[in-house]
Amino acid sequence: MTSKLRTLAVTLLFGMGLAAGAFAQDVRGIVVYQSDFGLKDGAVSAMKGVAIGVDPTLRLEDLTHEIPAFNIWEGAYRLNTTVSYWPAGTVFVSVVDPGVGTDRKSVVLKTESGHYIVTPDNGTLTLVSESLGVAGLREIDEATNRLPGSENSNTFHGRDIYSFTAARLAAGTITFEEVGPELSGGPQLIDFQKPAPIDNGVAGNIPILDVQFGNVWTNIDRATFEKLGVSLGDSLDVKIFEAGTLVHEDRIPFVSTFGDVPEGDPLIYFNSVDNLSFALNFDDFAGTHGVRAGPDWRVEVTK
Repeated sequence: MTSKLRTLAVTLLFGMGLAAGAFAQDVRGIVVYQSDFGLKDGAVSAMKGVAIGVDPTLRLEDLTHEIPAFNIWEGAYRLNTTVSYWPAGTVFVSVVDPGVGTDRKSVVLKTESGHYIVTPDNGTLTLVSESLGVAGLREIDEATNRLPGSENSNTFHGRDIYSFTAARLAAGTITFEEVGPELSGGPQLIDFQKPAPIDNGVAGNIPILDVQFGNVWTNIDRATFEKLGVSLGDSLDVKIFEAGTLVHEDRIPFVSTFGDVPEGDPLIYFNSVDNLSFALNFDDFAGTHGVRAGPDWRVEVTK
């Protein structure tokens, strides 16, 4: 084959690949892992080893393994900001499981977007079930979907049940219906303040901190905020509460970015996921004012 013909063949094959990708509605063979295990020992590697044992052609990826220990809420948040960027059919394993070995259920959620999440039913699915919808929820049948020989293991379901089930689902060894019995009523949910209008303002939750810089992120989206009719440069009253107790209040300008205010001054801005946030330019807002994140944290922004 001449060089010109080889180039033409490669071009045609590449174009066909793009076309196939453009029309693909579902993929199989991808498992994405999240946990609070860290990477200091072999726990994550063991989970992946189980998956490879099911099907060595699986593609295994990491979301994060740095969720703070036992922090189910942060696990829920990280899932919610990541799942939708993966193709439909991707299977996620999320293991933040302080109740491992108790009577909490082990489940697989299928979202309306076609993603699958294998996890304990302990609140981890709170946010993603709301944002992507629930197409189905099934309890894992451990009689068939458990790593053979692990029946006496009660404290590592991430390896013995979740990774094994996820790999079988991603490989097509089982269907979603073969995971186990269907559950009605939806997953367990964590209560939190959703974005909502209040008198002359809007209320929301602080789901997470930008921990590297100490910025405080809210769940108040742009559309909800813009109903206030606020313009860049306007100053707003901000109150931050933990479990109903006022932690910090201030009057802060709404600007585009950090450099719009002097160093050390506070600002209100929209962050990289287009939610309202607070910061100190070249300083740590959360650390300075004793603000943290979680379902008990509420913020009110008023004109």
